[in-house]
Amino acid sequence: MINIPKGTKDVLPSEAYKWHFVENTARKVAALYNLKEIRTPVFEHTELFLRGVGDTTDIVNKEMYTFNDKGGRSITLKPEGTAAAVRAFIENGLASGVLPLKMYYITPVFRYERPQAGRLREHHQFGIEIFGGKGAETDAEVILLARDYIAALGVEGVELNLNSIGCKHCRPAYNAALKEYLKPHLPDMCPTCRDRYEKNPLRILDCKEEACAKINAGAPDPVDYLCDECREHFEKLKEILDACGVPYKVNPRLVRGLDYYSKTVFEFISTNIGSQGTVLAGGRYDTLIENLGGASVPAVGFGSGIERMLLLLENTGKNIPEEEPLCVYVAGLDDAGRKEAFSLVSKLRAEGISADFDHASRSVKAQFKYAGKIGARYVVVIGSDELERGEYTVKNMAESTSISVKAESALAYFRQQK
Repeated sequence: MINIPKGTKDVLPSEAYKWHFVENTARKVAALYNLKEIRTPVFEHTELFLRGVGDTTDIVNKEMYTFNDKGGRSITLKPEGTAAAVRAFIENGLASGVLPLKMYYITPVFRYERPQAGRLREHHQFGIEIFGGKGAETDAEVILLARDYIAALGVEGVELNLNSIGCKHCRPAYNAALKEYLKPHLPDMCPTCRDRYEKNPLRILDCKEEACAKINAGAPDPVDYLCDECREHFEKLKEILDACGVPYKVNPRLVRGLDYYSKTVFEFISTNIGSQGTVLAGGRYDTLIENLGGASVPAVGFGSGIERMLLLLENTGKNIPEEEPLCVYVAGLDDAGRKEAFSLVSKLRAEGISADFDHASRSVKAQFKYAGKIGARYVVVIGSDELERGEYTVKNMAESTSISVKAESALAYFRQQK
């Protein structure tokens, strides 16, 4: 037997309704905020992620699925959604259209890492991007959309963490102060952080190693080094969130794991999914579009793992509503009845009424048993006697009651039961 690759998971028909619930909720909330869907390829040229995500990130250094195609081109399975959305924005000339451009996606992403609860090597993200909004109001809108999405799923006990990591004008001063603080501690830090010290010292604050985390606890705070513009932006964002009644905690150690972020970064964190508590995260990336060859267009967005959200719903005991069961199962008792059953099922489906019939030539008892297992609301029995009378026997499975319905009235009857 050939087994499924490590770090991947089958979504079986019995579980798919849970995914539909999360995805449909995401689409509904996105529509409330006037976001339109974008779909980008599962794979892109590797250079997109090297330049976009950053060569000091764990994603690029350790986790990407990269290969050469038959033409010798380096191709990478998409490890996150933002870089691909930006590439599409640039390549299709969307900067010349109506801005801000507000979009969302639900996409698979691929990262070669140790599989854990809520995080697989192939996992799925709901993400949004808003291109062309410069002010703190756009940051607030993205955070409010994230809050409404989480609330619409019925998730409770999630905390918003917020920080500002500055821009290209004030970041150098902070990096210098951070390096000065970290320098005497370098021998005690992990090899990854020692490597980041010269390349991107800010990323050291994102390290989860215990020794590094203890050292980072005494590091200077990024907000103390913000330029006037970044400080004003951050203060206005907090004012808007306060006015909207959105609680938050300013977390000076929050920097996010991607190099393209600037100014605002945020995470919604839960304690109900183990050590990997982030269920949704994002921030502003005002220079990414320009860095990838596009115009100077500000942008902000977030990503949220669907598997993690499902795990959170499970761990908090939330009851995900199942989808509507089959409305009508038609049981044919003999050849003539099965022929009529097929015809009736086709007519019901044409009316938008879910219907099915026997595919295995089973006995009427076995057909009723099958209808019960799949949760059919009604069973229609058709045999030679029913055809001769011009009436169908209709059983209400929930109430265990039966009535006779004239054949010519069957469609009208089930329209009322939808």
